[in-house]
Amino acid sequence: MNQNLKNLLGVISALAILTLSYAALSYVNSYGKAIQPSSFRSFSVSGEGRANAVPDIAEFNFQVITEGGTDIANLQTKNTETMNKAIDFVKTQGISDQDIKTQSYNVSPRYQTADCRVLPTPLLMSVPDTGVSAPVSLNKNCPPPSIVGYTISQTVGVKIRDFQKIGGLMSGIVKNGANEVGALSFAVDDPTKAQDKARDEAIAKAQAKAEAIAKAGGFKIGRLLGIQEGSQYPMYNAAVMTGFSAKSESAAPNIQPGSQEINVSVSLQYEIE
Repeated sequence: MNQNLKNLLGVISALAILTLSYAALSYVNSYGKAIQPSSFRSFSVSGEGRANAVPDIAEFNFQVITEGGTDIANLQTKNTETMNKAIDFVKTQGISDQDIKTQSYNVSPRYQTADCRVLPTPLLMSVPDTGVSAPVSLNKNCPPPSIVGYTISQTVGVKIRDFQKIGGLMSGIVKNGANEVGALSFAVDDPTKAQDKARDEAIAKAQAKAEAIAKAGGFKIGRLLGIQEGSQYPMYNAAVMTGFSAKSESAAPNIQPGSQEINVSVSLQYEIE
């Protein structure tokens, strides 16, 4: 092999080594950027957006509570008949089956406890008042608490989509058997549009803040490394009606749903160039 060929092979080998070294360095650098964005010089900004939404559904629940003796079957029949009457009334107001839901059904025993205290002897009772209480003991043969009856409570939730029916429902449900009516609340059934509007505002505020910080700090904004979002969908109570008996003649309440504010907050993390 002549000298020129040896020199040529040496140059080719050196170029190959340099090429491989550069490729390896570039790969490591790119891989590091891909998996370790936190190792870069970066900064974070936050923004919050708000959007008003008008509630389009109202919800409340009502209970039928039945108390009686130890005949559970009889109590269940009474409770079921009363609840069915109340539900039938709700349906006559145009509420669909899918908007009526049984939330709970409870059977709770009621106990009677015997008075097992042993009174002081006549001798101790005749002692002049010295400010010291006479000793009281418990009868060792005291019987355990006994069940004297049961209480059955059934709770049903109702979703209302026509707000003009709220007043009539909440007053009429009492006249048709419910003896407790829970808090009325309003919500937005599908908050997506309001959420999107609030998010757009939050991101725009965060981006504007990032640009202002970069200008003040004398650096350029690099790529977006991460984003986090938090949303709030409020549900508030508008009225409470409790303690009514089935014979109550209450006037239908005037309910105003108002509006709700949906908040979206975002946090953006940027690379510093």
